[in-house]
Amino acid sequence: MSWFEKSAETPLRVPTEALWVVCPSCKAYVEKDAWKQSGKVCPRCNYHARLSCRERIKMLTDTDSFEEINAQVTTSDPLDFSDGSGTYAAKAAATKAKTGEFESVVTGTAAIEKIPVVIGVMDFKFLGGSLSSGAGERILLATEAAVKLHRPLIIVSASGGARMHEGIISLMQMAKTSAGIARVKEAGLPYFSILTDPTTGGVSASYAMLGDLNIAEPKALIGFAGRRVIENTIKQKLPDDFQTAEYTRDHGFVDCIVQRHELKGFVAKCLRYAGF
Repeated sequence: MSWFEKSAETPLRVPTEALWVVCPSCKAYVEKDAWKQSGKVCPRCNYHARLSCRERIKMLTDTDSFEEINAQVTTSDPLDFSDGSGTYAAKAAATKAKTGEFESVVTGTAAIEKIPVVIGVMDFKFLGGSLSSGAGERILLATEAAVKLHRPLIIVSASGGARMHEGIISLMQMAKTSAGIARVKEAGLPYFSILTDPTTGGVSASYAMLGDLNIAEPKALIGFAGRRVIENTIKQKLPDDFQTAEYTRDHGFVDCIVQRHELKGFVAKCLRYAGF
């Protein structure tokens, strides 16, 4: 075979996406290993990317200390809801298959620097982290577990608000979960609320803002209605940093902003200060 007929060897190429992550905020290229080690925080602009509930649990709790509770509580379809894009039941089933979760919040018992707690962590990938009858029931049962076990309660929020596929049933969860939080406080137990990007709608209007300590991650979106809705209602231009964690802290809605890699130690220090 002559030299010009010989097949060229396929060059060894590694796809860019296998080596790098592009920061959604500043568009910097970050080595994938470094991205994971930093907890998905951009080393250039300090952007805190969203985490799944399992990633969050692994980062916040002691190794192998988490034991899930009430995993059997899942979605319901009280209105037999459907719209132009399909049925709610089909969407919920597809989301369960994609995420491996059965509701937008995972709850359980765990330890944070050897301090026993009850913890709930929301996952935005599950239908926008929406608050449903199933999610509300899981949170209520977590509050009851905290009282029964006499443990502090930690809830990490990441949500677009109430799950409107369930109508008024989803809105009822705001009062239901708030009542559970009240019983935790009546028992003399601390409740720490951790607000991540985003925490909005019915979640921000209920248990997410009821913490004895409300902790936010940097630049997290925190609010109720969206910027455009508010601007169209009040006919005014809102500040550029409106509804950021920094804005809500400066206006008294959030107590402090904590970097992700410092969050576990900060929570543990506050729990020890509270006598646990």
